Amino acid sequence: MCGIVGYLGKREALPVLLQSLYKLEYRGYDSAGIVLHLKDDLKIYRKKGKIKDLELSISSKHRSSTSGIGHTRWATHGKPTDRNAHPHTDCKGNYAVVHNGIIENFHSLREYLLKNGHILTSETDTELIAHLLEEENGSPLDALKKVLKKILGYYALGIIHKDFPDKIWVARLGPPLILGVGEGEYFIASDYNPILPFTKRVIILEDGDFAEISFEGLKIFSREEKEVERGINCIDWDPVMAEKGGFKHFMLKEIYEQPEALRDTILASIPDTESGVRLDEFNLPKRINRILIVACGTSLHAGLVGKFYIENLVGLSVEVDYASELRYRNPVLDKNTLILGISQSGETADTIASLKLGKEKGALIFSICNVKGSQIDRLSDRTFITKAGPEIGVASTKAFTTQLLSLFLLSLQWAKQKGMEIEKYLGELQKLPLLVEKILKKDEEIQELARLFFKKEHFLYLGRGLNYPIALEGALKLKEISYIHAEGYPAGEMKHGPIALIDENMPVVAIATQDTHQKKMVANMEEVKARDGILICIINEGDLEIKKLCDYSIEVPKTDPFLQPIINIVPLQLLAYHIALKRGCDVDQPRNLAKSVTVE
Repeated sequence: MCGIVGYLGKREALPVLLQSLYKLEYRGYDSAGIVLHLKDDLKIYRKKGKIKDLELSISSKHRSSTSGIGHTRWATHGKPTDRNAHPHTDCKGNYAVVHNGIIENFHSLREYLLKNGHILTSETDTELIAHLLEEENGSPLDALKKVLKKILGYYALGIIHKDFPDKIWVARLGPPLILGVGEGEYFIASDYNPILPFTKRVIILEDGDFAEISFEGLKIFSREEKEVERGINCIDWDPVMAEKGGFKHFMLKEIYEQPEALRDTILASIPDTESGVRLDEFNLPKRINRILIVACGTSLHAGLVGKFYIENLVGLSVEVDYASELRYRNPVLDKNTLILGISQSGETADTIASLKLGKEKGALIFSICNVKGSQIDRLSDRTFITKAGPEIGVASTKAFTTQLLSLFLLSLQWAKQKGMEIEKYLGELQKLPLLVEKILKKDEEIQELARLFFKKEHFLYLGRGLNYPIALEGALKLKEISYIHAEGYPAGEMKHGPIALIDENMPVVAIATQDTHQKKMVANMEEVKARDGILICIINEGDLEIKKLCDYSIEVPKTDPFLQPIINIVPLQLLAYHIALKRGCDVDQPRNLAKSVTVE
């Protein structure tokens, strides 16, 4: 989604802002802009397209500025155009505003401002905020307090005023906003990545907070307008982790980082096989008789695998629901329900809303998240922080596999809590990173498959049991980055509709590794072959009987059936990547998609 950056200090602001904007490219955007404070004036640059286009339009004579804000926009109100790009100003050109989120009373506010003689130059909801500020008397801080009471919806705001070169104002309700604290300087960003090259000391604004940043210090106010202190956190991510490190794309780098991410996640919970799983802080109260997993997109697919883990290992009833649907129902929730939210960023708007709904109804809130200090982390009673490190590619890879692993580790903890033996799984867990490394060595083999199939326009992915969600995720990866229509389906349901699609032109990806469902899966594969479909199969190494049935196969190492999904998704990630590459697609920033969906 949209991204905000800002700087106030003694450095030249322009290089800092541009570098920071480039760090936000992965979030998805269609235009970008910067405002620089120049003596008693504001200089604004806005451009549809990429940040590099914006950079080329900026005059070098404006490099003396030491404060400014910038923005990457993902269009909501108004098409992607130069005039709809942020920052936006008021009639007098005093205020410049950047904004993430959606103002829900947009139409009534727009009508009010037009009646009051304001000249609106864009189609955006953001511009209205600048004009509302213009209407207020007093200091910009006083004006901001009044305007925040008038707008409904969700926002992260960055604001500067031409008469105050040493101040920036920010506000947050919903979308994340982080302040970086340096030596005599401040940084503003929508996430950690733009800030990390300059400082690891950050303050995470709470929902409803607004703040005045100046050389004299930082003043933060709560929604109740009381001045508050927010603690400084030290982020342990290495800035180098967010760079490509010699890989052509972030996505490919992150696929190859999975062995390390899995290893780090395992070591955080199982220091050695003798000590077992150390997750006592996640123990379930005896009253919990039901678990509801809520998530969106890739995280929802992880949740579907988690349902199998928990029901089979723990014996508790589990439901998995789209957070975007749950939040608008009146679900039956109480103190006996555990809601488990899953989100890479910890800022997914629908998941946050669902967890808040659960909290209001008295449910216990756990979460699995990759970002400590994120809104979901702070909202939860307990958070399992995955050790994936920063994930920049929009199509999630290492975050997904660490989510699967986290769900398995939590299931082991709950099974242990119920007195079940879990030791047999510990050895297989320790081998898992090495098995993923083996798959990565098949990259060239998978590239050859991509060469054969990249011109196809339709794919069907089939799986059963634990591998049905992997079929969903494999199809999602392909459609996200290659724009090929791909459908994931439980193989047993194929005859209830999708079988009509199968002919000699339809590639069918079948996940057919050895488990209790394999014989049933073989029957479904026979149905595909009987209709001349093209079978591309994920099978275990040495499974010659299954291999005879496949037109093409990728052999993967065998592990415990509960861990096999973590193995099986990796070749599907690589297949999607190489097909997208062959089609000339923008792998890291696929069209219309955003990394962190912080609005509805």
